[in-house]
Amino acid sequence: MKKAIVVGGGISGLASAYLLREKAKNSGMELEITIVEKEDRTGGKIRSIKEDGYLCEWGPNGFLDSKPQTLDLCRELKVDSQLLRSNDNARKRFIYSGGVLNRLPENGPSFLKSRLISWPGKLRLALEPTPFIAKAPEGVDETLAAFGRRRLGDEALRKLIAPMVSGIFAGDPETMSLVSCFPRIAELEREYGGLVKAMVKLAKKKKQEIAEGKQVASAAGPGGVLTSFRDGIQTLTDILNERLGKDMLVIGAEVTGVSRGNSTPYRVQTGGRELDADIVVLATPAYATAQALEGIDGGMSATLNQIPYATMTVVCFGYEQEKVAHDLNGFGYLIPKAEGMNILGTLWDSSIFENRAPEGKVLLRSMMGGACFPEYIRLSDAEVVQKVRDNLKTIMGIKEAPEFVRIFRHEKAIPQYTVGHGRRLAALEEQAKSHPGLFLSGNSYRGIGLNDCVAAANRTADEVVAFLQSR
Repeated sequence: MKKAIVVGGGISGLASAYLLREKAKNSGMELEITIVEKEDRTGGKIRSIKEDGYLCEWGPNGFLDSKPQTLDLCRELKVDSQLLRSNDNARKRFIYSGGVLNRLPENGPSFLKSRLISWPGKLRLALEPTPFIAKAPEGVDETLAAFGRRRLGDEALRKLIAPMVSGIFAGDPETMSLVSCFPRIAELEREYGGLVKAMVKLAKKKKQEIAEGKQVASAAGPGGVLTSFRDGIQTLTDILNERLGKDMLVIGAEVTGVSRGNSTPYRVQTGGRELDADIVVLATPAYATAQALEGIDGGMSATLNQIPYATMTVVCFGYEQEKVAHDLNGFGYLIPKAEGMNILGTLWDSSIFENRAPEGKVLLRSMMGGACFPEYIRLSDAEVVQKVRDNLKTIMGIKEAPEFVRIFRHEKAIPQYTVGHGRRLAALEEQAKSHPGLFLSGNSYRGIGLNDCVAAANRTADEVVAFLQSR
């Protein structure tokens, strides 16, 4: 019987192991799978913490249902009936600019009425579909900032693109790669010659497909409804953990290296134990994968170490509802860097999902740090609380101290797809050819979201089965 070791017990590792087991079984293949996780729990950055009636997400708070990957996994696990869609009011999203919260426009008329972008800025945006806008530079890995200035103008970059990038990646648009972060946007420009042209043509296509009775998703943007579970997104990793079973899990064991084996192609060192393997799936962050591969391939390790990570501090504040006079009918808000605030934005968690705060209370979750403010990870708890309170007082008029406070620090929170990321991925693919049976998975490569992790796990499982069938 062949042996597979999956390193990493986060969503990427758990999904890779589960899908690999099922696909191998369906192919009539006998495969022994072991998951090795260095922490004393599985789930990775997915952690739903319940205290004093509040439910705080340590990391991601859900996934968008506009992509099939996680929904399909939930159906396969037979837990899709337990899914919880975000409240309708979560569609309302805001940008803090000019001293007020401006609702993010959802269509043309609301955009024209919005005060978020000035009239000169709107006129600059109106030029986007015209021949006056420069085409994408050939052979250049363009930054998000350069793309934004070129196609939409500086104001749209500052007030729309930059906050979005900080909200999704905790990143700096001046260093992030357009084609690596948002490949669909780059593809639309190449195919249609501009974003507005693409939106118009895709809208016509979508209307026609709906008329023909076809189910279609949004082609231009992420879209979809944020989805989780009543008891938090950790429900998903807990269920995966349960379905895999304790016999497949080795927790509290850090992988210190991967080397060539004697009786098998690979040997995985975990400090006090060595595991033989025909297949090794490294579903760990790039920096951890680099460390594990240092002894077997220094070049591959060096490439992985070129993928940077942004810091993040997550701050949960709980209040009695009567102490918060501001309307919380929405998702929350993001803050452009130019506004000079200390946080990237605040989510109104108890307005997004039910069961996030006790009756008569609200839960706010603020994000601090990111690639633009890496030094914030070193602030004391008191300094973090004070900065968040100052921001909430200015933006939402909240003067009272929160009754509930939880602070979660992530020194290496989110991988940054900076300029050159595509080149690094190509190098990794070439280097991996020297190590048949070694596979990389996770959010360090082609998408940071939960859907992306599950999609990567699916691809990895298919690749492993195909590899074993070819032997």
